[in-house]
Amino acid sequence: MPMIEAVLGACFQGMIHGYEINDVSWNLANTRIRYQQIEDRYMVHHVSFFDACNKPYTSTLVTNPPYLPAWTDSSLYIKGLYGGIDGSMISRKLLSLEYSTVLLMVSSFSNPAGLLQYASEQGYSVVDFLIRPLIFGRYSSQPEVKSRIVELQQEQKAFFSEHYYLLAGVVFQKQKHVDKELSDDLMAVIQSLR
Repeated sequence: MPMIEAVLGACFQGMIHGYEINDVSWNLANTRIRYQQIEDRYMVHHVSFFDACNKPYTSTLVTNPPYLPAWTDSSLYIKGLYGGIDGSMISRKLLSLEYSTVLLMVSSFSNPAGLLQYASEQGYSVVDFLIRPLIFGRYSSQPEVKSRIVELQQEQKAFFSEHYYLLAGVVFQKQKHVDKELSDDLMAVIQSLR
């Protein structure tokens, strides 16, 4: 819905391609796109992004990658939500694709400092962010995930309170000079949950 709202509210007349591997989510997204009559500007493909796109063919990537940390995906309710042992595996893979601008959802319990360091090593600067608190839900509360989150907290790689964590929409940009680099500001807000 946020992408549909963005398409409806923007003057952008190009084509946006989305990728979804979950059958139900893919069908729901395209049903909503048809209902809003924006099929000529937004399409969701039923395929993994990584299978469809080897190299960027545009300059911007907008993504909410899986970020649940666990030692393995074998016991997760939905294996497609697995983000690796620290939750940042898919995010790191996305930042390695050489897009000039990436809007990436970053969880406070999925090694955000390590992810920001990796982004910097790839030549990205944080140029903007927006943070929202989220209540732990069914998937982030399942025992294998919650115990891994607690382990990451003990390693100072996860930040959360008893009931909620933070999810940040972060704009990463590759450019030689940025007016302001906001990684430290972002981490200061995320680390406020201890």
